[in-house]
Amino acid sequence: MVTQTQFQAGLLDPTQPAPDGLINPNGDQATKRYDVYRNNVAVSLSDALEAAFPVIRKLVGDQFFRAMAGVYLRKHPPTTPMMMFYGQAMPQFLRRFEPAKSLPYLPDIARVELAMRQSYHAADATPINATILAEMAPDTLISAKLKLAPATVVLQSDYPIYSIFIANTVDGAPPAKMEPENMLITRPNFDPAPHLISNAAAHCITSLQNGDSLGVAMSTSGPDLDLGATLGLLLGQSAICEI
Repeated sequence: MVTQTQFQAGLLDPTQPAPDGLINPNGDQATKRYDVYRNNVAVSLSDALEAAFPVIRKLVGDQFFRAMAGVYLRKHPPTTPMMMFYGQAMPQFLRRFEPAKSLPYLPDIARVELAMRQSYHAADATPINATILAEMAPDTLISAKLKLAPATVVLQSDYPIYSIFIANTVDGAPPAKMEPENMLITRPNFDPAPHLISNAAAHCITSLQNGDSLGVAMSTSGPDLDLGATLGLLLGQSAICEI
């Protein structure tokens, strides 16, 4: 009898033979059937990665992506049956993947695509009424802690992650300039929305996510923070759900 462990051991390794004891109805070793099943598993995982990282695929091309996916899926097999979460190790994988070294921004673009997926699947949250902040006394507002919706994600990078993402997802978008960018992802309705934000805004929103008061978030963000614009963006995107 073939155990599940024995059956699974060679699924992602084409150099491994079919497990002993796996036989056809006629009693012969089921090598061909196992090879077909093994190939189907690899194709399914590659398809899942293509669906998860369409921008990465566009940047490197179909042939390169398929070859890269074949390496990835053998190094990082799924840890959950839910394929919508497959690919979590892609940023770390790309940092070590020598054939992709000429595109050093790829790991951060993978972070963006994972964050968009994270935002899409995050729990719903009811936004606050925007007038509440406007009616708060300044001292009270400074000491307030703003809870952000679970779908809110901040990304910082040494590369133009927002511009690269938009250039490869929006028709007619301008090409990216190679400079650091920060990105905010929100989900005001059903689909995640990316936003280009300043370094100061990124620090402020991250501080709020860490549970700091608005006053602390402001002080850690530096003098370049446009607080009104930052709070306006969060409110407009239904990203503040509790005070």
